Amino acid sequence: MLYFVIALLVILLIFAPQAWVRSEMSRHAAARPDLPGTGGELARHLLDRFQLGAVAVETTQGGDHYDPDARAVRLSQDNHDGRSITAVAVAAHEVGHAIQHAQGSTLFALRTMLARFLGVFDKIAMAVLITAPIVAIVTHVPAIGLMQFGIAIAMLGVGLVVHLVTLPLEIDASFGKALPILTADGYLDRRDVPAARGVLRAAAFTYVAGALIGLLNFLRILRIIR
Repeated sequence: MLYFVIALLVILLIFAPQAWVRSEMSRHAAARPDLPGTGGELARHLLDRFQLGAVAVETTQGGDHYDPDARAVRLSQDNHDGRSITAVAVAAHEVGHAIQHAQGSTLFALRTMLARFLGVFDKIAMAVLITAPIVAIVTHVPAIGLMQFGIAIAMLGVGLVVHLVTLPLEIDASFGKALPILTADGYLDRRDVPAARGVLRAAAFTYVAGALIGLLNFLRILRIIR
């Protein structure tokens, strides 16, 4: 019974944030013809306003994001072409990441660098974990196997660091960049601000589930090794 309760709590921790994000985005995705432009149009306008004309605005099937390598704000079709609170808020959030990049944010640069090598680190770490017992048996030096385990744990921890670094970046993109732009500069009526704040909160916490999954996987591997 205890294991069942723990498993249920873990499932809720992982899937509840995702369900809440989808619900918040959908709740404010209704068409609003009274808004001055679509999400894509707002993104282009804001990029030009902040002298980021070299940053492209594109549609994507891979989820809304800013690609620092391609220098592109990528929005889903609904948010790029949609004229809704969700569309403009998400567009402003992704432009917030482009602004972080342009401002030379140390945290943004760290996250980008780590994310670029994350897949390689994971593959190497798993290879090191799998071969550690074999190496220890062949060399008859247990310390080598222990050293390999330590290296593998450190490399797997990179994924956890990426998630931890990403969260403050997401919060800043929503509440340090997008919300002040949308409110103080008059892009939204004050009556729409609470809805925009809810969407921006959802955008900021999109990665919470990923961080929780990364933490649980890291703890699971530590438990197996121990």
